[in-house]
Formats: sequence, C-alpha cells, structure tokens
Amino acid sequence: MIVFVSGGARSGKSDIAEQRVLGAAAGSPCYYLATADVYDDEMAARVARHRQSRGAQWLTLEAPLAIDQAIARVPEGSAVLLDCLTLWASQVLYASQLGEDEGLALLADTLADAQARRVHLVIVSNDINETLPPGNAETWRYLTFLQRAHRWLAAEADSVLEVVAGCAIEWKNDGKLM
Repeated sequence: MIVFVSGGARSGKSDIAEQRVLGAAAGSPCYYLATADVYDDEMAARVARHRQSRGAQWLTLEAPLAIDQAIARVPEGSAVLLDCLTLWASQVLYASQLGEDEGLALLADTLADAQARRVHLVIVSNDINETLPPGNAETWRYLTFLQRAHRWLAAEADSVLEVVAGCAIEWKNDGKLM
C-alpha cells in the first residue's frame, strides 16, 4: 500500500504518517527513510529530537537521494515512512546529476519496488505551493517539479491525506476519490 500525506509546514503530517506506519507494522520494526542532509547544528538538533521521540521500534535509513536503494534494503512486507519528499526533490534538483524526468523515474521505480515486495510505504511531503507565487525562476522550477511529483504520486497512491492543524482529511482511499 502506498499512502501520500501532504500538508503545510508543522501541520502534524509526520505524526499522522508515523501512526499509519505503526499501525501497518503491527509490532514489527518500522523503517524511517530520512531524506534530509544535516548541514548545521540546528538541523542536527532537530534530527536528534525526532529520533529520540520515535523510539526503539524505528530503524532509520538515511537516503537523501537514493530512496530506491533504501527501499530495496527493507524486508518484504515491512512498513516504511519516507520523510520527506520535499527534501528529496531538492536533492534531485540541486545535489545530483539527475534531471526532473530522471527524478520522477526514480520515484516511480521506488514505488514499483515497494508494491512488488508488499512494502507499506507512507510518503510525507510539504504542500508549499499555497502562498503567493515566488519571485524568481529557480523557485518556480523547484515548485513545478515538486508539484509534478505530488500530482503523479497522488494518482498512484492508494490513499491520499492532507493534514491541517493535526487533523487528517482523506481525499482518496484505495484508489477511490472521497
């Protein structure tokens, strides 16, 4: 099962996603696929807080870009939280040699592998395109790529959730629009 969880910054989407993964894991280890690179002390502190709050049931895989390789390492039938697609998209555009189409192909391969191996995959991403339009071309490029990934992922996912103020709104469940 593929679940896509989107929402604004600090909306509670990671908490909702963690609950989904814990429920799917049914007592088995949960995998946290982290796409963040730690560049400064503030980010290091955030990562440490998040790891501590998750507890021992969570096994962390760090893959700022190679999400396909990380998913390939988890056992069949596992539950995985990919957090977050927003940071992964920035890695695709700015820290790799991949183009936008190659990045989307990598995402597609990752989902296909997860589905083939019955991995319950919950993907979190920020909905960052609900403010005033950006004033520069590079920000537009990033937003366009991320929203393209969001639209594709929403179409492919079994379930699509939007989180607002800690409350999940389900827009799609098992391929059916709500």
